[in-house]
Parts: sequence; structure tokens; C-alpha cells
Amino acid sequence: VVSGNRNFEGRIHPLVRMNFLASPPLVVAYALAGNMHLDLYKDPLGEDDEGNPVYLRDIWPTTREIQDVIATNIDADMFQRSYSGVFDGDENWNSLTVPEGQTYAWDDASTYVKNPPYFEGMTLEPEPTSDIAGARVLAVLGDSVTTDHISPAGSIAADSPAANYLLAQGVAQADFNSYGSRRGNHEVMMRGTFANIRLRNQLADGKEGGWTKHIPTGELMTIFDASERYKAENTPLLVIGGKEYGSGSSRDWAAKGTKLLGIAAVLVESYERIHRSNLIGMGVLPLQFLDGQDAASLGLDGTESYDISGADQGRSKTVDVTATRDNGEQVRFEARVRIDTPKEQEYFVHGGILQYVLRQLAADDGGA
Repeated sequence: VVSGNRNFEGRIHPLVRMNFLASPPLVVAYALAGNMHLDLYKDPLGEDDEGNPVYLRDIWPTTREIQDVIATNIDADMFQRSYSGVFDGDENWNSLTVPEGQTYAWDDASTYVKNPPYFEGMTLEPEPTSDIAGARVLAVLGDSVTTDHISPAGSIAADSPAANYLLAQGVAQADFNSYGSRRGNHEVMMRGTFANIRLRNQLADGKEGGWTKHIPTGELMTIFDASERYKAENTPLLVIGGKEYGSGSSRDWAAKGTKLLGIAAVLVESYERIHRSNLIGMGVLPLQFLDGQDAASLGLDGTESYDISGADQGRSKTVDVTATRDNGEQVRFEARVRIDTPKEQEYFVHGGILQYVLRQLAADDGGA
């Protein structure tokens, strides 16, 4: 039972599958009780020194008691003293060396902040988006896949691709820190995409965590390693999912990491609103099964290769999808294009919102 927003499985502790959000007093109450198998309205939390039952109503503060504590212990001077010099900085801050110039000075040795590759190969004018041909499935996921499943913010597992990268950079395991703290390093974050220890990918032969199968060879490997193998083979990637894909916090890296893994499209039954928008913002095509259809009803298991055509720069309402099995059999169906507004279509055509904004700035500056 927690009072913060860490209510994702595996976030508090790797072995904790479920958390419940509650107000701070309720967290204390459940802690006193020691378990959740009780009715707080009827069951006692424990006993006092004399063996009498103590109920939630006995310890729950009244509004007047709370106001009295606030009035006695908090005043405006506390905030004025604390924040009057907030922009002055301490000795550590003021002793930092500040590079001169109008652009950020990237430090190649940094393992916290790296220059991301979003603009590599970018042209002044967007190139027309093309159909997706011969895509392979990186993951087949179920319902309610959260952004924390897609891009965990917690600890970095010792045997993960992100850990191997940090070790290769000379970072000791004790200094790994968390994915959230290293969000400025795309090398760490892309290796952490779909690396949640509780992820259940139907292509991973029952193995839980960031695992998948390289379909052409049948080899089981990490999702990051598989994505690198597919990149070397010039194979675009697809993720298939169920309902409420991308629920949870609106985590930008859930879309950024998806893009950097080489995933061209996501095909699910339904989206969480913000994550769908974020996928478009990174140039990833969000597709949705037609009502009444899903991977199971269409007989799809993720081992097929996929051709997706007819997006028309994101203007079409539907696309044609052809899934081809190894024996040559084909499953043809339509999928909805979840690019819902003209502005989203503009972002998609440009390859994402970052490229769109940069091109707008260049145009305002005379194309420089």
C-alpha cells in the first residue's frame, strides 16, 4: 500500500506484483494492521497496552486536529526563509564549470547525458513515408500493458543489456542508479525499453521479463539484442498488444524507446490516450484492430511477417495488413489508423514532433 505514484508491479520491489494507492493515513493504518485482509470499518488495527481493540476511527484525525497542527507548526516565514535564496545556489552549484556558447556542450564521457540520434540523417524537407514491408513482431503483449512495462523507471537489473552497457563504460554496479535517473542517456533507455522484469511477451516461451524470440532463427534473446539483430537485417518491427496499451503515467521514454528499437508500428485493441499521441510524436504508426477483432480472433501468433500499406502519410482511416506465415499462408485484414487530428498527421509526416519543430525553426530562420 503506497501513497505515491509507484503503483506498477515490480516498481517498489521486484517480487511485488501489485500495489494499491491510498492516502498517507491509510498507508499508516495498513502498516499497523500488518496485512490487507481486514475491513477497516469493522476490524481492529491492533490492541492498545491494555489489550483493548484499536480501530481506524480511534486514530483517524479530525479536520480540526489537522488544522490545529498546521496552525501551530507552519507559517509563511518558513517558506520565505527556505525559498528567498533558491536561485543563489550553494557552493557546489556555483563552483560548476559552465561552458560558453549558445549550444549544449556534449560530454562523450558522460553516462548520464548523451546526444540522442533523433536528428541523424534528417533533411530540411520531410521525405514521404512509405509502406511497411516484411516487418517482424518484436513482442506480443496482453491487456493493460503500462508505460512502466514499456519503459521501466526503477532499478537496472544486474544481468540486463543496460547493465552490460554501463559496465562496459566503467560504471560499477553499485553506481548503476535507476532508469529514471539515466533518462538523459538514450543508450541506457533504449536498452531498458520493454525490460520490465514483469513483462509477459508471448513470443518468449513463457520467460518473464524483457525477452523475445528472433523469429527467423527461433533464438531466444533479450528484446534489445533482437532489435539490434533486426536492424542489421534491415527489418522493420511491429508490436502487437491488447486493450489499454500504454496506460499509466505519460512517460515520454515509452515512445522514445519504442522508436529507437526500430519499431515502425504498434497494433493493439485500444490505447491510452497520451501514449498513442506520444507514439505519433516519435513517428511510430499507431494502429488499432477493428471492433471485434484481435490477434487471437485473426489467428495471429507473432511469428508471421507483416506488410502494412495504404497509410497515405497518415491521412487514411484504415490500412491493409497482410500477415504471412512461414508456410506461405496469408491473413489479410484492415486496421484503423489512430492518427486522429490534422496536427498529429503533420507530426507523423515529419517523422515526429521533434523533427517538425526543428524544421519550423529552420523555416522561420530562412532555411539556415
